[in-house]
Amino acid sequence: MLGGLTPRAFLRRHWQKRPLFVRGALPRFAGMIDASALCVLARRDDVESRIVERRGNRWETEHGPFERISIRDSRWTILVSGVNLHLAAADDLLRRFQFIPQARLDDVMVSYATPGGGVGPHVDSYDVFLVQGFGRRRWRVGRREYLTGPGDLLYVPPGMRHDGVALGPCATYSVGFRAPRGAELGAAFLDWLHERGLPDAAYRDPGLRPTTNPSLIPKQMLDFTSSVLGKISWSRKDALGFLGEYLTMPKAHVVFRPFRPGSGARPLRRSLVRLDAKTQLLYSGQRFFINGEAVIVPRRHASALRKLADSRLLDGERLAAQPLAALICGWRRLGYLHFERP
Repeated sequence: MLGGLTPRAFLRRHWQKRPLFVRGALPRFAGMIDASALCVLARRDDVESRIVERRGNRWETEHGPFERISIRDSRWTILVSGVNLHLAAADDLLRRFQFIPQARLDDVMVSYATPGGGVGPHVDSYDVFLVQGFGRRRWRVGRREYLTGPGDLLYVPPGMRHDGVALGPCATYSVGFRAPRGAELGAAFLDWLHERGLPDAAYRDPGLRPTTNPSLIPKQMLDFTSSVLGKISWSRKDALGFLGEYLTMPKAHVVFRPFRPGSGARPLRRSLVRLDAKTQLLYSGQRFFINGEAVIVPRRHASALRKLADSRLLDGERLAAQPLAALICGWRRLGYLHFERP
């Protein structure tokens, strides 16, 4: 898939450094969803989608969900994010890139374009692998030009200007990676600290005297503010707790389907346990984070749960000891994972 490069060589030579183009990276790959099925997804309110149409030198964008979609003859594109959450084949495509930490994997976005369609020249702040489905597309990446056909792969590092134009009806599968910015992390971390009890105190000034400068910020108020903020502190353990919950938190539109036990319920010991495509399970030592929640697992059970997190599929026999079994069954009820026939 990487043109003969090992993952280690690819990361050393190309990752966040220079583009990589591989002809026939996925032999016989022509896509996994057609335009009509993509439009059906774009009408759902639990799916992110947009339509981009080029008019002269302008690109007009409309965001979904859409009640009706009318495919134009030319210069028209529909883009649906998170297709891997709804299509097993797209999730399989995403997991082919697991030589990169799952904490960095984001989603598979599928775009269908008519001739001349595209989103215009742009720069992404994250890495992206572009896998061509059916049809052909001309890409300009920096000063280079690439013509992609079915099964071709193009890697584009962050911060590199690129533009893809459909040469005919075509579909492109974009495997994207998340790269939170410092300001984004900082704002989310302060919210996380606030939920766990930031220092709280009410400002009082019983000795207040009349002022001749009413617009002057009082020194007592500045002293109070400085003192309160100085009491805010955190440790590396706090940073890990925040990061694990932050990285696994589902996007706002993601919905899990709870499991409702019935007569056909399979026992854990005789099942394969598979994480739901929408589930993100990460870990550090004995601390595990799943869909924005945190849990500490006894040392003797941590290795089995780490195996489930890494492979996303595990024999239920390895998870059947208590208290791990109760945790797994609880996650099943929430729809975070599923029991399957071996």
